[in-house]
Amino acid sequence: MNDHPALAAGRVAVITGAASGIGLAAARRFAAMGLKICLADLPGDELEQAASEVAAASPAQGGGVLTVPTDVSRLADVQALKEAAYATYGEVAVLMNNAGTAPGGGPWEHIDRWRHVLEVNLWGVINGVQTFVPSMLEQKTRCAVINTGSKQGITCPPGDTAYNVSKAGVKVLTEALAHSLRNEEGQRITAHLLIPGSTFTGMTRRGRTEKPPGAWMPDQVVDMLIEGMKQGDFYILCPDNEVTRQIDNRRILWAAQDITENRPALSRWHADYAASFERFLHAAGE
Repeated sequence: MNDHPALAAGRVAVITGAASGIGLAAARRFAAMGLKICLADLPGDELEQAASEVAAASPAQGGGVLTVPTDVSRLADVQALKEAAYATYGEVAVLMNNAGTAPGGGPWEHIDRWRHVLEVNLWGVINGVQTFVPSMLEQKTRCAVINTGSKQGITCPPGDTAYNVSKAGVKVLTEALAHSLRNEEGQRITAHLLIPGSTFTGMTRRGRTEKPPGAWMPDQVVDMLIEGMKQGDFYILCPDNEVTRQIDNRRILWAAQDITENRPALSRWHADYAASFERFLHAAGE
């Protein structure tokens, strides 16, 4: 089976949060596949260094790489990003809304961090979808929208509630986007929710210089992204070196059953349900 039609040589990918981590890994891989790349991230040396790495990965060895300093929380910046991409390349085949930030805060703390996390992680994706998708539809070509979510937006572990809320919003938005796109004439644009596992990136390293044994590297996430797009998957749920897909499935199912079983919220972390959860987790041979 061939790669997704949007991931074809000569086509154009716009990637936010492209200066590091999963965004940079995706940019390098797409460039190596022959795509032209528009890198969007906050201004600075990191963005320029990323451009050099992506150019080196491209068969054109320096051609087809555009950098656009962008704060995705600002609609005007995202609109300028679209204008630059179309003015330079004439189309956008892949939109990867990947920019993200942390930490936020708990339910009643760090309201300023709450606002920042929601503005980048959720409004950044909304801004991207609202700005680019109408123009991508007008192209009448095969395209893809990739939004980077998180398992924390599905199982919602205690701790960084703001981050969980932002990523839960990305999940809901992307599901609605996929539904709307498949009802457009021609069904030319697909939507995909990328859900990384533990991944060693600038945002998650927290001062560490060596990757924890349980974490994946960003390139492994991008491998799974490309394979998932090839297979036509919407939910691209990545394992890591500690958590298998089977464990993820059981954790997600338990979280959903908090509602259907009328258990306390976040019962997976409730002392009274610890034994029940462990039995449930291992019932599928885990």
